[in-house]
Order: sequence, then C-alpha cells, then structure tokens
Amino acid sequence: MAHPPGTAPAVLASDYFHSYSVVGLLAVVGVLFVAVAFGAGRLLRPVVPTPEKLLAYECGVDPVGEGWAHTQVRYYVYAFLYVIFAVDSIFLFPWATVFAAPGYGATTLVEMFIFLGFLAVGLLYAWKKGVLEWT
Repeated sequence: MAHPPGTAPAVLASDYFHSYSVVGLLAVVGVLFVAVAFGAGRLLRPVVPTPEKLLAYECGVDPVGEGWAHTQVRYYVYAFLYVIFAVDSIFLFPWATVFAAPGYGATTLVEMFIFLGFLAVGLLYAWKKGVLEWT
C-alpha cells in the first residue's frame, strides 16, 4: 500500500500486538517444555526410599551433631561485591557504544564517572570496615 510523500505509514494495533503474541507464545512453549520434562522425570524415575537415601549427605561424611552451623558472612560479602562489579562491567559495554556516538560524549562521560564514583564509595566503605581482609 502506497503512502503519500512525506507521511509515515500508520502502525496498526494488530501489528503492534502481533510481536508480543509471538513472545507470549514462545514463553508458553518454554514453560510447557519444562513442565513436560519435570513430569516425565517424576513418572519415570524409580522410587525406592531406604533409610540410607533419606539421610542428609554432605561431602561423604555421615551427619553428626545438630543441623545448625555458623557460616561466615564474609563469603556472602565477597559474592555481593562480585555481583556489584559484574553489573558494573555489564554497564560499561553499552556505555562505550553510546560514548562513541556523536553528540553523547560529554554527557555519558559524566554519567559514567558518577556511576563509577558510587561503586568506588561502596568499595572504599567495604575496605574501611575490614570486609576485604581474609583472616
């Protein structure tokens, strides 16, 4: 269908929602695939409970004592710091592409330094609290 010069084609609601229906259909197929796989596994697996199978198993050692154990919070802090810097690296790649575009250089440079400043303050806080020392 031809459009008059200088006018853009009208976007119909059916065209707009067609792309979302494809995504929705793909999501439903994915959920059904996982549900069928779990259902098949549940139906086909052998179920023979024995006292040995019902024991808690960890590292080949039989459980002795109470089930409560203290865990160092430091491990979680290291994982949290890793996540922070992984997110930082994820933001650096799109920033680099926008930074190269004409007209966005100074603005994106200031925004990235503000973002890196927040990360640096968080890392400095963790360092001052002694969280990064492995003892």
